[in-house]
Amino acid sequence: MTFCAAMKVRDGLVALADTRVTTGSERITARKVSIHQHGRHSMFLMTSGLRSARDKALTYFSEVLESRDATFDKLYQAVNAFGQQVRRVASEDKAALEEAKLPFNLHSLVGGQLERDDEHRLYLIYPQGNWVEVSYGTPYYIIGESAYGKPLLDRVLRYESSLSTALKVGYLAFDATRTSATDVDFPLDVVIYPRNTYHALEHRFEKESMLDAGDWWQQRVRSSVDELPSTWVDNLLKGVKPGDKPLFRGYKRRAKKK
Repeated sequence: MTFCAAMKVRDGLVALADTRVTTGSERITARKVSIHQHGRHSMFLMTSGLRSARDKALTYFSEVLESRDATFDKLYQAVNAFGQQVRRVASEDKAALEEAKLPFNLHSLVGGQLERDDEHRLYLIYPQGNWVEVSYGTPYYIIGESAYGKPLLDRVLRYESSLSTALKVGYLAFDATRTSATDVDFPLDVVIYPRNTYHALEHRFEKESMLDAGDWWQQRVRSSVDELPSTWVDNLLKGVKPGDKPLFRGYKRRAKKK
C-alpha cells in the first residue's frame, strides 16, 4: 500500500509520500514522487498503485516533457498529457495484467504552477486518465491508504491554513497511517511549493529525525483522552458494582439447542 497526500492552501502546496514498496514477501524503499521544473514551470507528480504501470507511464511522460514541455503553459495541459500516457499503458498492459489477476490500478496526484496559471493547482488523476481538481472546501487528496489519515485532515486543514500547519497535519496523517498499516513507512519524502515561486522544495525525513515529534504527539493524544469531559461517562458508570449484570437492554441469551 501507499500513503501519498497533497494539500492546497492559500500560500502554496504541500505533498508527502512514504517510500515503502511491498512486492510479494519483499519490502524495498523507492520514491513515489517526482519533481519536474525548469524556468517558470514547476510541478510534482505522485503515484499510488501498480509499480510497473507507474514506471512505464512516467517513462512515457518524461519523453513528452522532453519534446513538448515548452508548449505547456498551464498545468492542466501537462495533466492531460500524463493522463494520455496512463491510457497508453492501460491499452498496452491491461489485458495481460487482468489475465494474471492483477488490476490496472494507478492513481496520481499532480500539483504545481506553470507560467500562465493564475495560481498553484492540484489535480487527482484516475486510472482511466481523467482528472478532477482540488476544491477549496476539501483542500487535499490522499491516494493509497486514506482511512487513517483522512479524519485528521478533515478536522484541521482549511484552505486558509498556513504551509506550516499543512505540513504538520500532513505528517500526523502519515504517522497515523504508518502506525496502523504495516506497508506504509519511513523514509518520508516532502515537497513544498510556495505560491508564485515556480520552485519546489524537497526534503527526505528519516524515522530517527521525527522521533521527538512522534513522541510528543503520542503523549498529547493520551493526555487528551484523560482530559476529555467525562460527566457522561461518570453518570453511566455510577452505581455499577463488580458482579453486576451488563447494562445492555434488549439482549437475550439464546438457549443452546440440545
